[in-house]
Amino acid sequence: MQEIKRIGVFTSGGDAPGMNAALRAVVRSACHREIKVSGIYRGYEGMIDGEINDLSPRDVGNIIHRGGTILKTARSARFMTVEGRKCAFDQLAKNRIDALVAIGGDGTFAGARLLYLEHGIPVVGLPGTIDNDLFGTDNSIGFDTAINTAIGAVDKIRDTADAHNRLFLIEVMGRHSGFIALYTAIASGASAMVIPEREVDLDWLISDLQGAINRKKLFGLVIVAEGNPLGSVEELARKLQERIHEYEVKVTVIGHIQRGGSPSAADRILASRLGHEAIEALRGGSRDCMVGLLNDTITLTPFDQAIGKRNLPDPELIELATILGL
Repeated sequence: MQEIKRIGVFTSGGDAPGMNAALRAVVRSACHREIKVSGIYRGYEGMIDGEINDLSPRDVGNIIHRGGTILKTARSARFMTVEGRKCAFDQLAKNRIDALVAIGGDGTFAGARLLYLEHGIPVVGLPGTIDNDLFGTDNSIGFDTAINTAIGAVDKIRDTADAHNRLFLIEVMGRHSGFIALYTAIASGASAMVIPEREVDLDWLISDLQGAINRKKLFGLVIVAEGNPLGSVEELARKLQERIHEYEVKVTVIGHIQRGGSPSAADRILASRLGHEAIEALRGGSRDCMVGLLNDTITLTPFDQAIGKRNLPDPELIELATILGL
């Protein structure tokens, strides 16, 4: 096994609160092991363009509390080609980078795996995505902060819903994953939720809301995952208003504020633990895998499983959300 003398670290795909905390842990843990670190800016796009600079422990000081990513991030159509990945590898070789730590989601890991398979460079990934959809970890970096942001917004919407006897449909992020919607629904006391992992139709939702009306519930909050099976939140609101007249139906899309802001304590600690373990995994010979945390235990999951399988919400939590929404 080739000795690792220099590690490259980068963030890619959608940003997530806690990425900077992960970066800090990677750099300081590597330097503790006398391994040099290079920061790659703007993800795979910057890798192709050679936007690579040395990082010291002092360069990552005072960033653990910051949202976003100081390394920036970008989508890269060029990296999706064989020629683009060859160019990226040539830049890594030029900068004497022996291994990589990739912080991101499924797209990031898919690219990292191709780089490993085609050019043999060791890569270990850290799950950095608010969607929490990566298999092999209970929580991904950024998820806890995102749900706390969403809950704070719903708490404020509840005040105006109560004051005006309104039904609010509140869309949260998550793409094809319902984790943010599920946790937000439980923690905010929502009347109902619509998530991709649960088969529902419009009649079911209307029946559920009508039951709340019959119980003299004066307002309603429905948490809607952006990848829900009933379509856009605006279209859903229109259909509900046509059949429910007791409420005035309103729509709020919380949007990208869920990606920003200072990371929560849970995300800072998770990112720090995983960042440190990524260095230990590379030193131990691990390749082509993601570092995660399952039942508070560090685990290594091959990239093809991390992105080939989906992390799914606990059915008991889905049932709990339904019961508590009565």
